[in-house]
Amino acid sequence: MEKKRDLFVSRWGFILACIGSAVGMGNIWMFPTRVSRFGGGSFLLWYLIFVVLIGSTGVIGEMSFGRATRSGPVDAFGAACGTRGRKKLGEAIGLIPVIGSMALAIGYSVVMGWIFKYTFGTFTGATLAPGSVDEFGAAFGGMASSFGNNGWQLLAVAVAFAILILGVGGGIEKANKVMMPLFFFLFLGLGIYIAFQPGATDGYQYIFRLDMAALTNPQVIIYAMGQAFFSLSVAGNGTLIYGSYLHDEEDIPASARNVAFFDTLAATLAAFVIIPAMATMGAQLDQGGPGLMFIFLPNLFKGLAGGPVIAVVFFVAVMFAGITSLINLYEAPIATVQEKFHLGRIPACAVVGIVGAVVSICIQGIVSDWMDVVSIYICPLGAGLAAIMFFWVFGKKFVETEVNRGRKKPLGSWFYPLGKYLFSGMCILVLLVGAAMGGIG
Repeated sequence: MEKKRDLFVSRWGFILACIGSAVGMGNIWMFPTRVSRFGGGSFLLWYLIFVVLIGSTGVIGEMSFGRATRSGPVDAFGAACGTRGRKKLGEAIGLIPVIGSMALAIGYSVVMGWIFKYTFGTFTGATLAPGSVDEFGAAFGGMASSFGNNGWQLLAVAVAFAILILGVGGGIEKANKVMMPLFFFLFLGLGIYIAFQPGATDGYQYIFRLDMAALTNPQVIIYAMGQAFFSLSVAGNGTLIYGSYLHDEEDIPASARNVAFFDTLAATLAAFVIIPAMATMGAQLDQGGPGLMFIFLPNLFKGLAGGPVIAVVFFVAVMFAGITSLINLYEAPIATVQEKFHLGRIPACAVVGIVGAVVSICIQGIVSDWMDVVSIYICPLGAGLAAIMFFWVFGKKFVETEVNRGRKKPLGSWFYPLGKYLFSGMCILVLLVGAAMGGIG
């Protein structure tokens, strides 16, 4: 008898939720920097190639895996290994992506605390109050220190769990239906405004330049692969769990294509805002990560015409992107607690929320190292294990049946070998290269 399970109400609700999980800080504080640093159009070309490859294999695979088993990673991996008489082993392995999702959510909670503080500070003037880039850096350093931002961080976690408590259809889907369109609308507005600023064309030329040396540079290719891999949120947890809430009538390959397209659109919009904005001020974009968002961009906005309004729009949009990613990350551990301990939605949210809030408060001073360990090791490992379970353990017949469920026309014969060999191999490569280079995501 099939387990009763909360489901997405509509196809676009599911797609927007998956887009929300994929669109996050990597699109905003890392993608523009890498486009700038690694040859503009040369990096973009490789990035698009990897988005197509991962979107048409790994994203489809994780969505289909979740829907087929109607469960989170633990029970999904258990079902796969159960076909070989090793269900308990599969469930134990399935804890790896769940732990990864929880650990990433905890680290992301710290970042969301920063975003909440800066977003509300754009309305009061506090965000743009420092007088120089050094003062912006000092303000951020004080906030990002141990126990330096407790109140805003707890507020961010509370907002995320207020949405999660309402469930899949009533909370996650409805929140993403509001926040994702607003995110794109706000960033599009920013892009149009920046386009009319003097010097913006230099930024566009920088984005679209094609550097042949960069095009054949292994480092450019590796970072483009890492950017696409982590941007599409293949980690054996979030995409899989959202797939488990999907109706059998839905066309998963079509949904995966839409997710890949809009995630790429979000990253491109961020580049179209940030790189030309830097060009208008004669600045070089050589800073990525939190420093770009919380130090250099506020300093830049302060010098732009209409800077306070630009700062409000930017940080509100970023807040929407962050919250949709955070609720996705917490959903896998919530679903696991529900499945394994037979708790209702509210008690499961309470357990995960308390753990997430307490641990995230305690790691504020080491969040960078925390996130590096999770992203370098646990995320690609989770993605690789999910790929092995789906493509290798379940096997070709099962995969083709589940991927084509809900489709009018079956996928071509290319899908299974690409998923089994290319995507699985890419997961291993991302893990090994990331470990060797200290991270490529």
